[in-house]
Amino acid sequence: MNKIVIAIDGFSSTGKSTIAKQLAKQLNYIYVDTGAMYRAVTYFALENNLIGEDFFHSETLIKKLDDIHITFKFNEALGFAEVYLNGEHIEKEIRTLRVSQYVSPVATISEVRQKLVEQQQLMGKDKGIVMDGRDIGTVVFPDAELKIFMTASAKTRAQRRYKELLERGHNLSYEDVLENVTTRDRIDSTRKDSPLVKAEGAIEIDNSDLTIEEQLDSIIKLVNAIT
Repeated sequence: MNKIVIAIDGFSSTGKSTIAKQLAKQLNYIYVDTGAMYRAVTYFALENNLIGEDFFHSETLIKKLDDIHITFKFNEALGFAEVYLNGEHIEKEIRTLRVSQYVSPVATISEVRQKLVEQQQLMGKDKGIVMDGRDIGTVVFPDAELKIFMTASAKTRAQRRYKELLERGHNLSYEDVLENVTTRDRIDSTRKDSPLVKAEGAIEIDNSDLTIEEQLDSIIKLVNAIT
């Protein structure tokens, strides 16, 4: 069976990462969570006081990009790779609402996108990879053999995200999460550099009413039809 590149794009909280992880595991492919890479840069910016509620020192962040080293290490117990920033395990830290609130502005910076896209393209040069994000099928791998675009209603996505954050022990309101989801949608879809759009040839999956198993089955059928 020939190995291919599978690009999964879509709005925040559509479960892209969950599906991509399971898909990669079933196919014995490499999984790369590009959203985690942007979250890692955002975490770096927050920890170095480069971004906040009423400021963003984007030029300073650009100058410090060479100081940002992102790696993934496979966790056998969890079954997927976790994120490290300059050798520090930050998987839990980057999944907070604090990081979510600032990741879209950071991701609009062209220099940040260029640095991370170059790393992502190197990861997929030998194929056999599942990568999810916002611009995988349009920018990172425009020639990917299979492109998926995942969507769901904002309310559905906010409810999923709210439940996930509560389970992780975060104290917040559903309204805050819904506002974050809609704000990220607007920023991601309207940014000048690599806006979130459905890639040419991508197959759209609205998973508002689909189980993870149903989504996975449909994508596996698409893979089998190609390979």
